[in-house]
Amino acid sequence: MVRLAADLLWKSPHLFNAIKEGELALAGNKMAVIEILGANEDQFDTIDLFDNEIVKLENVPYLSRLGTMLINNNRITRINPNIGASLLRKLHTLVLTDNIIVNLVEIEPLASLPKLQFLSLLDNNNTKKANYRLYVINKLKSLWVLDFKKVKNKVTFFFFPM
Repeated sequence: MVRLAADLLWKSPHLFNAIKEGELALAGNKMAVIEILGANEDQFDTIDLFDNEIVKLENVPYLSRLGTMLINNNRITRINPNIGASLLRKLHTLVLTDNIIVNLVEIEPLASLPKLQFLSLLDNNNTKKANYRLYVINKLKSLWVLDFKKVKNKVTFFFFPM
């Protein structure tokens, strides 16, 4: 198990992405735990944690600039219930594609992210549940795009609680 130590944080590529946002690329390091991201001194708008072994979306410090997290191709099964409680207030894009999120209730903590507009949960087991899309749209009222498909306002009117 690789841990995110300060030296790995500083040795990882720091770059500007296509939309000229500062990005920290921590992809492919086989990390199992998110930790010490606060050591980056809040310099990045995007953090790429693609292709690691992260099991829980937790231990994320207060990052006032962070707008995008790419956490696809990991092993995430749970999300910290306090993820939005003043920690990631500006997060607008979250990619959780190809993880192991099984139950729909596991995404409920994301409702505490007030600016979350773009979310991808593709290739998770919960996307195969009946009424998955309606459930997520009902829980996350600020969403514009779910799984790379635009959210239509009409959809929320037809949701019946399960």
